[in-house]
Amino acid sequence: MKRREFLKKSGQALTFAAATGAVGAFFHNRDPFNYQPHLSETAEFGISADSTYPGLTLAKDSNHIAALNKALDAIGGIKRFIKPGERVTIKPNIGWDRTPEQAADTNPLLVGEMVRLCKEAGASRVIVTDITCHDPRRCFLRSGIRESAEKAGAEVFLPDDNDMLNIDLRGKLLTNWPVLKYFIETDRLINMPIVKHHSLSACTIGMKNLYGVLGGRRHQLHQSIDQSIVDLTAFFKPTLTVVDATRVLLRNGPTGGSLDDVLIADSVICSIDPVAADSRGAEFMSLTGEKVGHIILAETSGLGKIDYRSIGYKEIL
Repeated sequence: MKRREFLKKSGQALTFAAATGAVGAFFHNRDPFNYQPHLSETAEFGISADSTYPGLTLAKDSNHIAALNKALDAIGGIKRFIKPGERVTIKPNIGWDRTPEQAADTNPLLVGEMVRLCKEAGASRVIVTDITCHDPRRCFLRSGIRESAEKAGAEVFLPDDNDMLNIDLRGKLLTNWPVLKYFIETDRLINMPIVKHHSLSACTIGMKNLYGVLGGRRHQLHQSIDQSIVDLTAFFKPTLTVVDATRVLLRNGPTGGSLDDVLIADSVICSIDPVAADSRGAEFMSLTGEKVGHIILAETSGLGKIDYRSIGYKEIL
């Protein structure tokens, strides 16, 4: 990285840290060394590729529940991913005190429908949780996710100090770090990000959404944001990434706020490849995977494919 670019990114990181820090002392900025006990775990929740199905599907429908079901059916259906008796954790983006129309958090209709599908497939337990940036109670309420998920039969947990485990993430940057236990103590992990602009990483989609599993002073990671995202993606391998592109926050992310910054795209992506999912999702931001630092680094680290067509791509329009 050139010196000018480094200084620009560092300045943006400090500004972002100051902004999020001003929100209040919530879980993601707490001292990571206060959490006990120290455990070493794995988080391999992925399934094997199957040439019968495309590796990435995209469905467009103004009925957002229908869009999710079309994309999911095209990639093999819920029973390919969830078996009877399994515990499932769903990770939406619930980071911000925003309404669904502002497109800072995942569409609550999609989260509720995914809960319903997992229960229908026989999941013994479906948990919906996230570590927020704004006040967690307001985020879970105003996003509509708590209500939608609970109505569908999920257990919804706000982050709590007593639910943190100190995990060795074995990354180049991320080593011992507090992680919310529900992202470790499960059989399946479904990542449900929203597509939106991010002032430091150009965009935040599936891989960046994994920041929400971390407690501690995660704002410190923003100065090496690309590597920290890749470290998380290397450790946490979701069973399925479901990208919400029903509304896309084009500017002033990740917080957003103005409806003028929101594009209605009515689309849902499903993929078993987190890099491919981000690469396709970035196109809603008029970007390509080849222009986004953490997506490039993830591919060169062997975590997936920027060329999403190479893993099999199907659109249902």
